[in-house]
Amino acid sequence: MGLKNVSIKNEYRTFIDDVAKDFYIPLLREAVLYQRAVGFFSSSALAIITKGIEGLVQNGGKIQVITSPKLSASDIEEIGKGYEIRKVIEKALIRELDSGDTQTKLEELSFIARLVADGILDIKIAFLTTGNEIAMYHEKMGLITDTESNTVAFSGSMNESENALSGNYEVFDTFRSWTTDFERVFQKKKAFKVIWEGDEVGVETLEFPVAVKKRLYEYNPVLRKRNEPSTSNNIEKMHCAEEKSAIYLPSDFEIRDYQKKAIENWENNNYCGIYDMATGTGKTLTALASIEYLFKKNNSRLAIVIVCPYQHLVEQWVEDIVRFGIQPIIGYSASPQKNWRKLLDDAVRDQKLKVKNRDFFTFIATNATFASEYVQQQISKARGDILLVVDEAHNFGSERLIKVLDERFKYRLALSATLERHNDEEGTAALYNYFGNKCIEYTLERAIKEGKLTNYKYYPKIVTLTEDERDLYEKISRQLQRCLIKTKSGKLKLNENGQKLALKRAKIVAGALNKINLLRQEILPYINDNHILVYCGTANVLRQEQEFTSVDNYDIRQIDLVTDLLGNELDMKVSQFTSKEDVAERKILKEEFEIGENLQALIAIKCLDEGVNIPKIKVAFILASTTNPKEYIQRRGRVLRLSVGKEFAEIYDFITLPRALDEVPSLTKEQMERELSLVKNELCRVEEFAKIAMNGIESELIMEEIKEAYNLRNYVLEYKEDYFYDE
Repeated sequence: MGLKNVSIKNEYRTFIDDVAKDFYIPLLREAVLYQRAVGFFSSSALAIITKGIEGLVQNGGKIQVITSPKLSASDIEEIGKGYEIRKVIEKALIRELDSGDTQTKLEELSFIARLVADGILDIKIAFLTTGNEIAMYHEKMGLITDTESNTVAFSGSMNESENALSGNYEVFDTFRSWTTDFERVFQKKKAFKVIWEGDEVGVETLEFPVAVKKRLYEYNPVLRKRNEPSTSNNIEKMHCAEEKSAIYLPSDFEIRDYQKKAIENWENNNYCGIYDMATGTGKTLTALASIEYLFKKNNSRLAIVIVCPYQHLVEQWVEDIVRFGIQPIIGYSASPQKNWRKLLDDAVRDQKLKVKNRDFFTFIATNATFASEYVQQQISKARGDILLVVDEAHNFGSERLIKVLDERFKYRLALSATLERHNDEEGTAALYNYFGNKCIEYTLERAIKEGKLTNYKYYPKIVTLTEDERDLYEKISRQLQRCLIKTKSGKLKLNENGQKLALKRAKIVAGALNKINLLRQEILPYINDNHILVYCGTANVLRQEQEFTSVDNYDIRQIDLVTDLLGNELDMKVSQFTSKEDVAERKILKEEFEIGENLQALIAIKCLDEGVNIPKIKVAFILASTTNPKEYIQRRGRVLRLSVGKEFAEIYDFITLPRALDEVPSLTKEQMERELSLVKNELCRVEEFAKIAMNGIESELIMEEIKEAYNLRNYVLEYKEDYFYDE
C-alpha cells in the first residue's frame, strides 16, 4: 500500500492523539526503514509499537537508532580524570541494561536482543565531547521510509520511551517527501545520515559496543543456548566479524572468465600489473577478487593499501569492500572514522608485532592523504608484504605522486580506463615501468557488445561563440603563441602564464552563452521525463593536495543559468551536483535521482570525471567537454552504466565552433588557421562517439557539413595539441 495511503496529520500531541496507534503502527506496517535520533532510548518504546515493527520486519525492513548514554555523576567524574570515554560509556550502557529486573523489562530486552541478533536493529551511540568533557546528544527526530522511497520525517519534543508515548505531554510535527515538504524531509535525511556516519562536527558517533551486545544477548534465552545451531552460529559470526576481519568472495558475486584471466595474468607477473578496463566493466570488483586471491596465497599476512583521487570514490569503494568481509581504515580529511590515524598506527604496530588475528589490515585513502608525510611514515614502518592498489592510476604519473611509488610495495595493481597520460609520455612511461604490463584490456566497445554497458544514441548539436566570446578567444590565441617554451626532449609546452591563458580560453568554450538557448530548445521534449543529467563541466584540475575539484565563479555562472532555466522557467524538479555538496548530500541526491519522483534532473560539474556512479542516467546533455580523448571516452562510459528499465542512453553533445558555418568562407587564411585546431578537436570527439552509436549515420552527416565548410573533406581526423589546459 505504501505511506502515501496512510492518513497522516501535520502535528501530533500525546494528550490528544494515540501516537502509537494513530502514527507509529500504521506507518511502520508500510515501512522498510525506520531511523530514529533521540536523546534517550528505551526498549519499552519498541515494545509499545511491536505490531508496527512486526510489519516492518515482514517487509524485510531495518531499524537504525542513534541515542545517548545515560551517564552518572561518577561516570562524568571518571571522564574528567582522563578515563577513556568509550570504556566509560560501555560500562554505563551495561549498567542501564542491568538496572531493574521486572518481568516486563526482561521481555523488552529479550525483544531488543532478537532484533539486534537478526540484523534488524542497529544502534549507534552519540555524544558531544570537548577534551575530557562530555555532554548529551539530545536531538529528537525520525524518518520512516517505504519500498517506493517515500519518507515521512518527524521532529519534536518526544523521546523514544514509554513515558514519551503515553505518559508525558509531548508534541511533534510531520513532513512528507511527496508534498511541498520535500526540502524539509531532504534536510532531515541529510542530518541523520551525517550523524549516523560520524560526520557531524562536534558529535562523536560510536558503534554499539561488542561487550554491550553480548550482555544484551543474555536477556534472550534462545540466544543464550549454544545448542541452537542457526541462532548460535549467527551470533558467533557476528562476534567474529566484530573481533577480527577476513577476506572472502561474497555469496552473490560470481567471478567472470575475463576476471579470472586478469588475475591469472597478474599472478604470472608476480602480482604486479595494470587492469585497463572501460568504465562500468567491474574494475573495482575485479580488483577485490584479486585481493582475495592474493590474501589466500599469502597465508593471510598482507597489508592492503587502496588509493583513489576523490573522497566520494573512497566511499564508493568502501561499499564494495565491506561485501568482501574487509573492515577498512578510511583515511581522508573528512573521513567518517575521525580516529583513522590511530587506527592506522595500531594496525601497523599489530602487524609488525605479529599480534594474533592482526596479521593484515586494509587502508583506503585519497591520493592527497596517501601522499601525506604522516601516511608515508606509517607505511614505512610496516614489515609485512604490502599490496598497493591505485584507482584512476593515470593521476599517479604526476611528478609529485610518482615519488611515493617505491619498492616498499611488493605487490602492485593499477586500475584505469585511461592510463596513458595526455601529452605526458614521461609520466605514462613511469607508470608502466612501475606497475608492469597490462593484465587485461577491456574496451568500451567490447563492454557494449557483451552487455556490460548499454547501447546509446548520439546527437551532436552545433553551438557557436558570440561575437564578444570569439574576439576574446582570438585575442588569447595570439597571446598563447608567445608563451611556448621547449622541454628537455625538444617538445613545445606552455609556460606558467600560458597555462593560465589556456585555462581562460578553455572556459570561454566551456561556458559559451549560446549553449543555454540551445539547451532550452533540446530539453523541451524531455520536460516531463526523469533521470536526466545536464553536465556543465569545468576546466579546473584536481590539485595534488586536494580531495575534490574546486569550482570557481565562471563555472557557477553557467550552472546557475542552467538551474534557472530548468527549475524556474521550465518548472522542472532539479538540483545542482557539485563539490559544494558534501558526501551525505550527494548520497541523498543520488537516491532521490534514482527514484525520479522528486528530482528529474541533476545539473552537475565534474561528476563524470570524478567517477560518481549514477547508473540511472538515461539522457545526458553535455554542455562542456574536455579536448582530451581519453577523458571524454571515460565520461561516455559513465553514462552507459546498466540500470533496470534503461534500454539505451541518449547523449546530446554540444559541439562548440567559433562561428556559424555559413560565415567560414569569408575568413582570412590566418583566421582559419587559428580556428582549425578547435574545429578538428571537436570533430575528433564526434567521430569517436558516433562510430559505435546506434544512430551513427546522423552524426556523419553533421561532420560532413563541418568538414565541407572548413575544407577538411580529405583530412584524417587525429587529435592535435592545441595547448588547451585540459580538465
